[in-house]
Amino acid sequence: MVAPANVLERRRALALALRALCPGGEFIALGHNTRGGNRIAGELAAFGCTADVGHKHHHRIAHTRRPAAPQGLDEAVAAGAPRLLPDLGLWSEPGLFSWDRIDPGSRLLLDHLPVLAGRGADLGCGIGVLARAVLTHSDCTHLTLIDIDRRALDLARRNVSRPDDTSALWTDLRAPRDLPTGLDFVVMNPPFHDGGEEDRDLGRLFITRAAAMLRAGGTLWLTANRHLPYEAPLRAAFASVEPIAEAGGFKVYAGQKATGARGAAEQRASARSAAEPVSDRRARR
Repeated sequence: MVAPANVLERRRALALALRALCPGGEFIALGHNTRGGNRIAGELAAFGCTADVGHKHHHRIAHTRRPAAPQGLDEAVAAGAPRLLPDLGLWSEPGLFSWDRIDPGSRLLLDHLPVLAGRGADLGCGIGVLARAVLTHSDCTHLTLIDIDRRALDLARRNVSRPDDTSALWTDLRAPRDLPTGLDFVVMNPPFHDGGEEDRDLGRLFITRAAAMLRAGGTLWLTANRHLPYEAPLRAAFASVEPIAEAGGFKVYAGQKATGARGAAEQRASARSAAEPVSDRRARR
């Protein structure tokens, strides 16, 4: 097992693995030193396991066997399970993005988000913080929730007030399937980490996908960390880009696609770009 970085999620995963094994069953768990790997042996010891620990490529590798009577498995599974956060009124789960709070970027966008009408999508919806706000207004007739994490999608559907007016799409936007098109709006707080490492191309890709999904004249509402250079890809994909707010290290932009003949041509170009594999576009650079 490659153990998760989040403490509660990792302990739950270790406990589920031990629960699945027969007594004496072999278990190997590893994790990066800076993402919880140096804690795995101690966490296994708390379950009653004795682990041999190795080191390779900045990872800790723990090799153990399930004891006859492991301790604390049920408690660890329960501690990492989905739960309702009373202060937020949201269902969430340890290990998801900003799982126990509303992150400052989303909060800034929520403070400036207008009433959005028609059909839209929430790209990288997480547990549905933005989606819940959008769907409080009946002007939104349908919202597609899109995320790479199936757990997040399930919780987002649970958190919105109008689940019948939503659809969930479990996909990786780097190789997407069945993305909706002709949308009136898209909202997003795009990720910029992949496997714990900063990857600014992810945010740029989200902007490209959003543009391809929008109709001519459709709008994108985006929040991001202030240091991320998204202005150029926004201006390349949208006819007008307006900085809406900046505070606490975050920024909010609104982009609108062109209308008329220009908008139709850009729509076709965006659709071709969105359908092309990311690796092919990178090879041409």
